[in-house]
Amino acid sequence: MRETKTNVMRILESWHIPYQAHQYEAKGPVDGVTVAEHLGIPVQKVYKTLVTHDEKGQCYVFVIPCHKELDLKKAAASVGVKSVSMLAVKDLQRLTGYIRGGCSPIGMKKSYPTVLDQSAAGLQAFLVSAGRIGRQVELSPTELAARLPASFASICHS
Repeated sequence: MRETKTNVMRILESWHIPYQAHQYEAKGPVDGVTVAEHLGIPVQKVYKTLVTHDEKGQCYVFVIPCHKELDLKKAAASVGVKSVSMLAVKDLQRLTGYIRGGCSPIGMKKSYPTVLDQSAAGLQAFLVSAGRIGRQVELSPTELAARLPASFASICHS
């Protein structure tokens, strides 16, 4: 596979945030657990980006460990709204610029309120999508949170 920079990588460089690029073979979207297996990285370090919306249509971004599930009640509370629901896959590219399986919290079309799961706060580095299927970036969650900006909260099912 040819090494090419993604827009996410260019943004990280412009922000002066160090990262390590990872790539894996994929014919289409794969779950984060499979990504971890492909890369030989502990599943606890691979995070997925989920986009939700509230009843008014405001979008929110949640970044959680790939092997966990988002708790919609905790997620809503973390952004101060009554409830959130998952964004339909058909709306993802239009609102974020990304497709399912390649959605990154970095470089969306618009800046949406973003919350990283509290588990990331204790990690020196974690992996998120580099904006394309088959590409990941490994970086500091605290540096990313400071730059986005994003907050940390407990947003997964226990």
